[in-house]
Amino acid sequence: MPVEFISATFPNKSTELTPILNATIDPDYLVRYARSLDDYEFNYTLVPYDSSYFDPWTVAATIAAVTKKLSVIIAVRPNTLYPTLAAKALSTLDQISKGRVVVHFIAGGSDVEQAREGDFLSKEQRYERLEEYIKICKRAWASPEPFDWEGKHYQFRGFRNLVPPNNGKSLPVSVGGSSDEAYRIGGSLGDIFGLWGEPLKETKEQIDRIYAEAEKAGRIDRPRIWVTFRPIVAETEELAWSKAHRTLDALTANRDAGKSRVPSNAPPPQNVGSQRLLEIAKRGEVQDRALWYPTVTATGARGASTALVGSYQTIVDSILDYVDLGCELISIRGYDNLNDAIDYGRYVLPKVREGLKGRAEKGTNGITEPTSEGPIAKDTPEIVK
Repeated sequence: MPVEFISATFPNKSTELTPILNATIDPDYLVRYARSLDDYEFNYTLVPYDSSYFDPWTVAATIAAVTKKLSVIIAVRPNTLYPTLAAKALSTLDQISKGRVVVHFIAGGSDVEQAREGDFLSKEQRYERLEEYIKICKRAWASPEPFDWEGKHYQFRGFRNLVPPNNGKSLPVSVGGSSDEAYRIGGSLGDIFGLWGEPLKETKEQIDRIYAEAEKAGRIDRPRIWVTFRPIVAETEELAWSKAHRTLDALTANRDAGKSRVPSNAPPPQNVGSQRLLEIAKRGEVQDRALWYPTVTATGARGASTALVGSYQTIVDSILDYVDLGCELISIRGYDNLNDAIDYGRYVLPKVREGLKGRAEKGTNGITEPTSEGPIAKDTPEIVK
């Protein structure tokens, strides 16, 4: 099973270090960024969702149109689109892109954020809805035969989907989170499970929880594990740590000045994943080989915020530590978006792949337990419950 790399999509030159107020999409920049990911052999790019942000469907379609190999991971919140329409829209883009679409379903981790688009369900209800949503999409992709649905959150009669995914079976489904509900739904229904960067011990504990839920659901495969970091890299340790402290100073200054997306007086995060990161941050700035937590506290753990700091080789070794745990999808994005992506493509991705090749020649690739088969499980049997 190959280890693959994920980036995130940025549609303009605004960054967390140098934010541009009310920046609009810069089409030329978006194309350059996407093609750079393609050229430097990233496998996927995440197109995120936020109630106030750009439409991910349009951005994803643009990326697919201007790249050759790069797959798009579209973040979808169930409250924004009826599942029958989502299933067709995802399949349509998958056909157009020749099989380069993954969907990352998000239950919604903030009551306030969900309410901005008219969603007033509780967290428990949102996860109930998410489970229904995934099952409906999987059923719609599995067969063109009409079917009825009588659930708690969705009801319809005689829906028929004549827009199959490119492989004729299913699209890869990703779920993330750190709550019991997330583990259960992702473990039972997901092809991929997304985690934020935590220390090795805690990451292994979460992976075990996910695998246990997959086994409980009667699966013969397991979700592939996706873990996300914000690497701060340079040629030497000294240069990398100097860069890290400059990054932290900029993040802190922007937040204090009201220039960050999350104000300094924002309430504590509601989602379990962010709460876990903040608790771990209290134990010390550096965890394991190079995991750095001041970026977590500086941003209130909003989104992926744990950094890996060090020389190129240190970052490569740190990534391989997580590969040894069973992480097959490594998401890395920096703070100087385009330049960092290029640096990773030049100095990190090739070295990780070289290290994995060496392991394979010795008879081990660092992943000792079976996971879903095929590139992001595109060829695995459907599991529809």
